[in-house]
Amino acid sequence: MKVLDYIALAIVIIGAVNWGLIGFFRFDLIRVLFGDMTMISRIIYGLVGLCGLYAITFFGRIRNGE
Repeated sequence: MKVLDYIALAIVIIGAVNWGLIGFFRFDLIRVLFGDMTMISRIIYGLVGLCGLYAITFFGRIRNGE
């Protein structure tokens, strides 16, 4: 489970950095690297969203001391 947690956290951080670039500089790194809403970029955005939802479970595990 720990490996999945680290992978999810890394993907969430990548997504957060991308959103920071969009917010501060209007620069979408995913769009530049993979194209404007191509299938691969949509998969990446979806994966970031799923990992963000998965990361919500970190709060429950922190509270339980795991």
